[in-house]
Amino acid sequence: MRFTERSEGTRTAILRAARRQFAERGHESTTIRSVAAEAGVDPSMVMRYYGNKAGLFDAAIDVDLRLPEPAGQDRAHVGRTLAEHFVNRWEGELADLAITLLLRTAATHPASAERVREVFDKQVLAMVSTLTGGGPETGRRAAMVSAQLLGVALTRYVLRLGPIAAMDSTTLVGTLAPVLQHYLTGELDTEHLDGEEADR
Repeated sequence: MRFTERSEGTRTAILRAARRQFAERGHESTTIRSVAAEAGVDPSMVMRYYGNKAGLFDAAIDVDLRLPEPAGQDRAHVGRTLAEHFVNRWEGELADLAITLLLRTAATHPASAERVREVFDKQVLAMVSTLTGGGPETGRRAAMVSAQLLGVALTRYVLRLGPIAAMDSTTLVGTLAPVLQHYLTGELDTEHLDGEEADR
C-alpha cells in the first residue's frame, strides 16, 4: 500500500470515529485522545490532520449531500429521484453519520447551525434554483424541501419516532416523493378563504 493510501485510510478512520463520538457522546465528552483510541492511532496523528478539537469537529460536520445533478432531470419525477437519493444516503454509512451529527448538534452548537445554513445555501438552494429556473418562489421551495427532509431524518434516525422509524425504505420513498414533488414543481399557494369563511 502506498503512503498516500495509508494516509487517506488514517484520515478516514479518524473522521469516522470522530463523527460517531460527537454524535453519540456530544461535543464536550469527545476528546482527541478518545477519537485516536477508537481510530487506532496516536493522538498526534489526529492533531497532524485536523489541528485541534475545533478543527476535528469542523471536519466532522462537513457534509456534501451529493445531490443529483439537476440538469436533465425529468421534472415530473424529480421528487422521487430526490427521495430515493436521501433515503439511500441516510441508510448508508459514513456520510449519513455526518448528517445525523449535524441534526443532533445544530440546535446547541453554533458551528453546526452555521453549517446547516451553508448546506442549504450552497447545495439545496442551488439545486432547486437550477431545477426550477430560478424565480421568486425558489427560496420558499428550497426551504420547504429542506424542512421536509430534515424533519424526516430527525424523527426517523435521531428521535426514532415509532411509525416513521418502523417504515421500510420503499414505503418511506413512496410517501416522501409526492410531497417533495409538490414543493419542487407544484403550486405553492392554495386558494385563500374569504373573510366570511375564515370567521366560521
